[in-house]
Amino acid sequence: MSEEPNVSPEVVEQAEKLKNEANDYFKKQNYNTAIEYYTKAIDLNATVAVYFSNRSAAYLKTECFGYALSDASKAIELDNTYIKGFYRRAAAHMSLGKFKEALRDFEYVTKVRPNNKDAKLKYNECNKIVKKIAFEKAIAVEHNKKSIADSINLDSMTIENDYTGPELEDGKVTLKFMKELMELYKSCGKLHRKYAFKILLDIKAYFMEQPSLVDVPIGDDDKFTVCGDIHGQYYDLMNIFEKNGLPSSTNPYLFNGDFVDRGSFSVECIFTLFGFKLLYPNNFFMSRGNHESATMNQMYGFEGEVKAKYTSRMADLFTEVYNWLPLAHCLNKRVLVMHGGLFSRDDVTLEEIRTIERNRQPPDEGPMCELLWSDPHPQEGRAPSKRGVGCQFGPDVTKRFLELNKLDYIIRSHEVKKDGYEVAHNGKCITVFSAPNYCDTMGNLGAFIVLNGKEMLPQYTTYEAVPHPDVKPMAYASSLLSMMC
Repeated sequence: MSEEPNVSPEVVEQAEKLKNEANDYFKKQNYNTAIEYYTKAIDLNATVAVYFSNRSAAYLKTECFGYALSDASKAIELDNTYIKGFYRRAAAHMSLGKFKEALRDFEYVTKVRPNNKDAKLKYNECNKIVKKIAFEKAIAVEHNKKSIADSINLDSMTIENDYTGPELEDGKVTLKFMKELMELYKSCGKLHRKYAFKILLDIKAYFMEQPSLVDVPIGDDDKFTVCGDIHGQYYDLMNIFEKNGLPSSTNPYLFNGDFVDRGSFSVECIFTLFGFKLLYPNNFFMSRGNHESATMNQMYGFEGEVKAKYTSRMADLFTEVYNWLPLAHCLNKRVLVMHGGLFSRDDVTLEEIRTIERNRQPPDEGPMCELLWSDPHPQEGRAPSKRGVGCQFGPDVTKRFLELNKLDYIIRSHEVKKDGYEVAHNGKCITVFSAPNYCDTMGNLGAFIVLNGKEMLPQYTTYEAVPHPDVKPMAYASSLLSMMC
């Protein structure tokens, strides 16, 4: 800890008290309040590395990776012997998929602390990830990006005599299959791998035919439901269907990204959603979120969960499928729904979104990135993203976008909200988040939005989390990330 002479002992003591209060809030998993108190401590005394490092940890918990990275770097600037600063910066780098940068931080720690076994372990784990990514890139080039889907041979997969789970009928999803599948998952059962692969192959073929922006007509007297992030919380997904009815041709849904990761029932969530998409292709819709990506899945649990419940080959196939998910939906030509938010440019049109080449991992900039990553803020204009990717946009940005594209308002997700939803930008920017008590820690409500086709006025339903089997969130996440957060 470093202190400048002009910081009085009284101020130092007061800042320490605020830091200790922040630590208490952090331990209680009240991360946003912890951030407020760390900030107050920093405002009083901005010379203490620990304050910035601790706030960085809180930002990591709230997925503000850009802010976390900045704070960790500031902590290192103040005290380059403060090892936790390097750990936190590495965690922020990894959360943004910047594994090489994370490796450099670990490498530095191992040099200054050569006898630190923990640092060596983290360095080795991160180095494995970097080498794995490099190897996969080389293989992809060598095989000219040969599709995993094309290599799947369903005929070679035998259904064992003791399998008692749901079965596809003539290779097709039926309502009977879906009801049996949901009951199977409620009792912690597993869908046979042959049917799981079949669903993935069929859904990929379907999404490949869709545009990046899907137009969704809704009849004047028809109901339409929009749900936000689910994040692997299967039993809360079932609660949505309990409250609002199962998807059907007369009860259409749009799930707005981040179906997986964090929660440890992501496999159950995604096969349920994909099943309903195949059953009701014109009445069930899914948008890509920032967690439908290889890097996020590797860090936050989905890849590990698929490998544990099925195989690494299936995990790779999921990555292919996610690349084809639509990026946005336009409801009745009046409401645009995307996972993240708006753009760093004022001239983005619906036609430009419609023609985005989306069959790839999310880029670090541009409209596709911003659709998945951006967030609203209350100030006018734009600001760098708190997440380190995308941008923050104000009410004036939203107003100009809506006027240019002749829209009423936008719906987005991507952020935990205490009440499950938030109305911002003079009613023109609505956030909906459908995972209550996110990660079993946040204490938030979940919500979904119901629209009527004629008025298109949002009606909100909120709900609390329901019990789930004793499998903790992040149970399948990267061991490296869990060691550091």
